[in-house]
Amino acid sequence: MSRPVPRCFAVVPAAGVGRRMGGNIPKQYLPLAGRAVIEHTLMRITAHPRIAATVIAISPGDDYWPELASRFQSAALHVTEGGTERCHSVLNALEYLTTLAHEQDWVLVHDAARPCIRAADIERLVHTLLDHPIGGLLGLPLTDTVKRADARDEVLQTVSREGLWRALTPQMFRLGPLREALRDALAADRLVTDEAAAMELAGHRPRMVEGQADNIKITRPGDLALAELYLQLQARE
Repeated sequence: MSRPVPRCFAVVPAAGVGRRMGGNIPKQYLPLAGRAVIEHTLMRITAHPRIAATVIAISPGDDYWPELASRFQSAALHVTEGGTERCHSVLNALEYLTTLAHEQDWVLVHDAARPCIRAADIERLVHTLLDHPIGGLLGLPLTDTVKRADARDEVLQTVSREGLWRALTPQMFRLGPLREALRDALAADRLVTDEAAAMELAGHRPRMVEGQADNIKITRPGDLALAELYLQLQARE
């Protein structure tokens, strides 16, 4: 009996509160170019022809999502409960995905606060990794000089940037191995900050796939203005 052809699914962890942004509104719900940040993100992820379905992980008691949910009335968008940390939310979404997907299907995990992701970057990631044994992630090779500082912000050394990348999302791994890697990391009390870190702890070597610099993450107040500029520039292309 032949094995099914692997499909691609997406997971969007969206239970964070965005402490570095300040204010009372979680950063994924901040207004950006006439929509909430997460609206831009979901519109781009769910519209991509490679993505069979998307699971979004929402914080329990989230008062903002119900208003937006009516704008995403689609059988291909599923909602599950988020967790305390990103890794908990992603694992919850993966557990939910087991009802929709096979163990060897691909999962693209994308930050809710990265609204400028390009369809071309998603396509490049999938095309590059579809036959890869492990998977990988979008990233950018570091071009700036890198300094290591102490607790007083005084420079200890200049670090070679050779081989160093900034990790972006989506990060693309097979459902079964990623779920097991996250389970093991949490069992070892390792609160990994991205999926690649969990796979690394499991002994795998994810592949880096170069993405675009405009795939920024909304983290600080100034990022909103920059994201709006990038959206405008993308719309003109």
